[in-house]
Amino acid sequence: MRDIVVVPSLLSADFGNLASDIRAAEECGVSALHCDIMDGHFVPNITFGPMIVAAVRSLTDLRLRVHLMIEQPEQFIERFVEAGANEIIVHAETCPRLHRTIQQINESGAAVGVALNPSTPLCAIENVITDIDTLLIMTVNPGFGGQTFIEAMVPKIARARAMADDAGADIDIAVDGGMDIETVGRVVNAGANVIVAGSSVFGLRLSVTQACQALTVAAQAARDAGGA
Repeated sequence: MRDIVVVPSLLSADFGNLASDIRAAEECGVSALHCDIMDGHFVPNITFGPMIVAAVRSLTDLRLRVHLMIEQPEQFIERFVEAGANEIIVHAETCPRLHRTIQQINESGAAVGVALNPSTPLCAIENVITDIDTLLIMTVNPGFGGQTFIEAMVPKIARARAMADDAGADIDIAVDGGMDIETVGRVVNAGANVIVAGSSVFGLRLSVTQACQALTVAAQAARDAGGA
């Protein structure tokens, strides 16, 4: 059984005080940061590119999981790896030759993740599930932070975990969108072990440390209760 990991998303960080927010994430003991890359085409928002990822890399030794919510991601994989990405996550919806894109990420030296939008069925990745390190289930429609968790994704997460187990794929099942202390237990019970959280880490009155600890405690309590 894989450890539960909370990964703060920098989408909700204060970019005027990014170094401070990254230090706070380090101090709360997380092992990775999530970088949401948006192009204004695949999703209706624009965030940042390789230069900001490189700046983040200069500020921390934490693992950087770079989520490419962009069209034609294959054109940018090497640039983000050169900027410091440890893992590249692409969307199945933007990769008509998904297996080739997975090979490209592997050849770049980064770990491989594939993300699915809420309306995209799991059959989109069933033939590559043994070739990836992370399956990211979007639990909101991507583009903006602070959205409401889509409850219908809980059974999808459970089916994803079952698909991975049946294929003998020892992968992370990650979730991204609407994660807070109320929703995290449901996704953990369904089989998720990586919790990507933005506004519930950086957007509360709690400190980053308190917010990460609260999410971790809630997630672990759900796993413990489920295993009882």
